[in-house]
Amino acid sequence: MKNILREKRSIPPRLALGIGILAVSSGSIFVRFAQADAPSLAIAAFRLSLATLFLLPVAWLRYRREFCELKPREWGWALASGFFLALHFATWITSLEYTSVASSVVLVSTSPLWVALAARLFLDEPLTPTLMVGLSLATVGSIVISFAEARSGFSAKPLLGNTLALAGALAVSGYWLIGRRLRRHMSLIPYVTMVYGFSALFLLAAALFFRQPLAGFRPSTYGWFLLLALVPQLLGHSAFNWSLAHLPAAFIAIATLGEPIGAAILALIFLNESPSLLKITAAALIMAGILLALRQNPAGIENPLPRKSSP
Repeated sequence: MKNILREKRSIPPRLALGIGILAVSSGSIFVRFAQADAPSLAIAAFRLSLATLFLLPVAWLRYRREFCELKPREWGWALASGFFLALHFATWITSLEYTSVASSVVLVSTSPLWVALAARLFLDEPLTPTLMVGLSLATVGSIVISFAEARSGFSAKPLLGNTLALAGALAVSGYWLIGRRLRRHMSLIPYVTMVYGFSALFLLAAALFFRQPLAGFRPSTYGWFLLLALVPQLLGHSAFNWSLAHLPAAFIAIATLGEPIGAAILALIFLNESPSLLKITAAALIMAGILLALRQNPAGIENPLPRKSSP
């Protein structure tokens, strides 16, 4: 099997991470436009299904042998990762029906906190005072941003929207943790093809179960589906997954905090959503909590994977 350690660094990992942040920042804008005509589960299902269809020919032609050599355990982990990714998109995209782009993206970006907390729990390490302070700051920020959303009158159900966004953050944490494990020995294309594919199947099943339509939309809506698959999914998420093999997971988690800034700017330009001072303050509390939590015990943060020269 091709070892991930031999994967060439064709571009600087930090540059790839920057491209990924710019790409994913557009996701909430495309979703909001698509929601004018399509239900949220259908949007999520199309996003992952189209991305998988684009990847399948490359994966089959170039990485067939690697797929055949995967162990049942690795297929199981990929299935679990796909489930968490499906849950993430189902909850986060639905949250945009009930809350503003700024609030939704800030709350879903709390995933680094849950990654840090889960890593401590799985390793049986005690919760340090620094992590507890970080969690407390983020919790206060989440309460404040929900209060600000309720005052803004943007939606009749801001608490539901913010809760769904937080659920999306919890779900994507599982996706990142499993991805770090699998990307140690899997190439990027096989990994994302499997995970996106499993995620698409879960989302299609959910859309059918809840009887949400998967056809009959306006041509422009299918265009938003296509942009979601190409830009935030294939370019953005795949850039993050590629970076998992070259940079510490904690570094990537911190870097993704740029997404709320990019999304808020795009929402101001294209949706005329201007965050209030209270929302900005709440966002600052959440970001401070995340950064504080991830600064604890630097020696314990996992290192990037060791490099081996190509044969």
